[in-house]
Amino acid sequence: MAKPRTLPLHCVEEGADISRLLSKIEAKWAAGHAFTGQRGRLLALPGEGGAIAGYLFGMGVAEDRPALVTGLAAAALEPGSYRLEGNFGDPTLAALGFRLGAYRFDRYRKPKEAPVLVDPAGADAAEVTRLADAAYLARDLVNTPANDLGPDAFERAIRAFGTRHGMKVGAIVGDDLKEQNFPMIHAVGRAAAEAPRLMDLAWGKAGDPKVTLVGKGVTFDTGGLDIKSSSSMLLMKKDMGGAANVLGLAHAIVDARLKVRLRVLIPVVENAISAASFRPGDVLRSRNGMTVEIGNTDAEGRLILADALALADEESPELILDMATLTGAARVALGPDLPPLYATDDALAAALMEAGRRSDDPLWRMPLWAPYDNLLSSRIADVNHISSGGFAGSITAALFLKRFVANARAWVHLDIFAWAPEARAGRPFGGTDQGIRAAYGVLKQRYG
Repeated sequence: MAKPRTLPLHCVEEGADISRLLSKIEAKWAAGHAFTGQRGRLLALPGEGGAIAGYLFGMGVAEDRPALVTGLAAAALEPGSYRLEGNFGDPTLAALGFRLGAYRFDRYRKPKEAPVLVDPAGADAAEVTRLADAAYLARDLVNTPANDLGPDAFERAIRAFGTRHGMKVGAIVGDDLKEQNFPMIHAVGRAAAEAPRLMDLAWGKAGDPKVTLVGKGVTFDTGGLDIKSSSSMLLMKKDMGGAANVLGLAHAIVDARLKVRLRVLIPVVENAISAASFRPGDVLRSRNGMTVEIGNTDAEGRLILADALALADEESPELILDMATLTGAARVALGPDLPPLYATDDALAAALMEAGRRSDDPLWRMPLWAPYDNLLSSRIADVNHISSGGFAGSITAALFLKRFVANARAWVHLDIFAWAPEARAGRPFGGTDQGIRAAYGVLKQRYG
């Protein structure tokens, strides 16, 4: 059987002189179809006998070109083998963009073969595979609905992940959470049919710098007794997007064999409604002893994160980094594509933003504005877990979490959306990775 041809994908900057890049016939064809290198534009080139000889792909203007622009080509191409030609920029990012753009979630439909790219010369093939696999892992988990990824199934998926990566895996489940002093994780998840739990994974040498990742693992969020509207509930299968992205980041760290002592903490719950639901006005005692007045049961994510962060902080690690689909306020402020970044270390925050800029994984630093901490005041407890008004919701959520981190050398909080409401370069519609490449880039630089 003849091996399929590998078709060229000619990458063309907008406004470039196409006549210098193509044959006269191809240049005339491009001009006849008004192809000038517009970003994302794909034009088939005719070959002999009606076959396709290759494609022109518009790279757009360099000044506003996303690093993963080749993902737009992958999303539009038919299955087959392709190679990049022309000015496609950094070969590793070009190959990664193509891989990420070719992603499809086919668990519930007939699978479609994806286009395949021959890695261009100079591309770091191992890095491309590592980061693509990290993103695919996060996307697959976020896209899976809660009927197939409740707390029990999510634990199985996390255990399988840990086993594949040679990690030590532990779990504290159900009433054992109360016995071992994780009262808020227990309170949030106790109303569901499947018990709440805290997953604890570890990898690396004991003497290496301690890096702890914490991911919000709410497999579905009804809002609890402060129940969400039906429209607000539609996407709540993605409320474990922080945990999914933390697992993707952990994959990249372990696969690259970074010199860290890695710990991954994932509190897993379903915020359901039953006679056992925690209530607005309840006062919960947290792992670190702080009492927390419940202002709204739909702000459950910060409660389970608080207990997990307190545990992480007890080891005084070099870095605690948490990811969570935490607030709608973050989306109001910065939209779905730009997660807020909060950090206690200025240099680290700057490095994360720069790494995100380079890898098309943008983050934007927001302030841990201390005066807003007063918005979390309670008249009967140490703190209320939500602010008393509608202002600065993402900031006050971060300030609440910060109360549970005292010993770590640095702490980073990413308030991610984990969803692409519209397809863009390297990010098809649906569950998506955010923060993985930015965080990995910094960790690799420090511990690679």
